Amino acid sequence: MSTAIRTDLKDPGLYEAGVPWDIFAALRRDDPVHWTPEADGAGFWSVLRHTDIVEVSRQPQLFSSAYENGGHRIFNENEVGLTGAGESAIGVPFISRDPPLHTRYRKFIMPALAPGRLGDIEARIRERVARLIDAIPLGEPVNLVPLLSAPLPLMTLAELLGVSGDLWPKLYDWTNAFVGEDDPEFRQSPGAMAATLGEFFAFAQDLFDARRAEPTPDIASLLANAEVDGVPVPFRDFVGNLILVLVGGNETTRNSLSHSVAAFSAHPDQWQAIRTDRDLLKTATAEMVRFASPVMHMRRTAMADTVIGGQKVAKGDKVVLWYISGNRDEQVFAEPDRFLVARRGAAHVGFGSGQHVCVGSRLAEMQLRVAFDMLADRVTSFEVQAPPRRFRSNFINGLKNLDVNLRPA
Repeated sequence: MSTAIRTDLKDPGLYEAGVPWDIFAALRRDDPVHWTPEADGAGFWSVLRHTDIVEVSRQPQLFSSAYENGGHRIFNENEVGLTGAGESAIGVPFISRDPPLHTRYRKFIMPALAPGRLGDIEARIRERVARLIDAIPLGEPVNLVPLLSAPLPLMTLAELLGVSGDLWPKLYDWTNAFVGEDDPEFRQSPGAMAATLGEFFAFAQDLFDARRAEPTPDIASLLANAEVDGVPVPFRDFVGNLILVLVGGNETTRNSLSHSVAAFSAHPDQWQAIRTDRDLLKTATAEMVRFASPVMHMRRTAMADTVIGGQKVAKGDKVVLWYISGNRDEQVFAEPDRFLVARRGAAHVGFGSGQHVCVGSRLAEMQLRVAFDMLADRVTSFEVQAPPRRFRSNFINGLKNLDVNLRPA
């Protein structure tokens, strides 16, 4: 058995210096439905090929995301809570629900993301991007994460929730804490996490009470006033879904933007292609998300004995879908390790697949398209100054900083 096959894919330290692309490639070739033992659990199946990831994602009755069956993370949410902090005040987000309940919750959210409801949001995103770029000193090294990558999606989320855009730094800290269970910078101590959750609960309670008392046309109102079988959702479920909206709407866009700047630095010809032909941005955003794979995995639980990619899987087994591997599958993507903004063909799984595909994927791609279109007016090249610090995580392919020189046009 090779060293690659023995690698513990759950170990968050494995990703701290960079994604181990060689390990995922070896596993796709030699052991594409790979058993990973756990020191603190029963172990899990790692699904590494694009085709198998899509197939599992299309069968929610057979492969459950439900909280009571463990939820959507490698750890069991029904044992340690949604964020892995042992909290009991956070309810179940709809990502950790199976149909038909999952579908009902998606229907609550979808109206807030419909073109008619969003109206001229693209124009407002352009105004937002213009202000952020205006504040960046071009031609000298800057940390792009707090200047553009983080505030852009969080300000957009603030608009969708009907809260002040000035809250974005607080939303940033909260979302890092929610997904950073293995990073000591984000989870400094149980006491610090408890304080973070307490602060967030206070914010959520005020928002919940305000939207219940006087609903407005925003996502917070839809979540606060949702009903399941005629029964209003409790506050704790509002909290769970609010966390899902904040994390889902932030992490994907933020890290896709940062990773794409790094990719354009490493592949300057691809940036020149964008600057020469802006129409490429209509589809290049899909390549940005594929190449970045900001969410590395999602988990399911087998509800019956079954077979995945020729491998027998038993009822109750955990099944982890490694999107970050599927998006580099050489059987699906030609030259998968190359960043090619003109790439066409198979759909990536960076936004998930099947019933759990991200409801905000079009909005995420819109923000990427607008940001790089406006950067192309002002920036001739990106020059990353040093390797960025990465999240210590097996879940989010995140960059804590990105020191880069934006050469002015």
